[in-house]
Amino acid sequence: MMRQFTNNIAVKAEGRRLYDITSDVLSWAHQHSVGTGLLTLYIQHTSASLLINENYDSDVLVDMEAFFNRLVPDGNDLFIHTIEGPDDMPAHVRTALTQTSLSIPLVDGKLAIGQWQGIFLFEHRHMPATRRIVMHLIGE
Repeated sequence: MMRQFTNNIAVKAEGRRLYDITSDVLSWAHQHSVGTGLLTLYIQHTSASLLINENYDSDVLVDMEAFFNRLVPDGNDLFIHTIEGPDDMPAHVRTALTQTSLSIPLVDGKLAIGQWQGIFLFEHRHMPATRRIVMHLIGE
């Protein structure tokens, strides 16, 4: 019998960086005893995103941030949308270049993420913010 579950998680971001939310997501998904299914994560913001990336070597996270800082620098004269500061429009561009939702299969009761994969909230603003992520699990 197909079942569905939803929940929201709030992540307190202290500023621009990647936040590992893997354990929160795994914990919630596993408590529902779904053998086969699909977990969808959706972030309800326009200046933060979701990523699946390596969670073994923290240098990957440092390098990701360095790359995005170079690709979409704060205060670029190209942008006219600066109502909330020089990181405002760059945050929106970073979100557009990444993802606002993820789909992860459940196989044999476990999320099918790889051995070195983690699930991350990628905060694109410098100021602290609480970010909301909707989780939807469907399966049997």
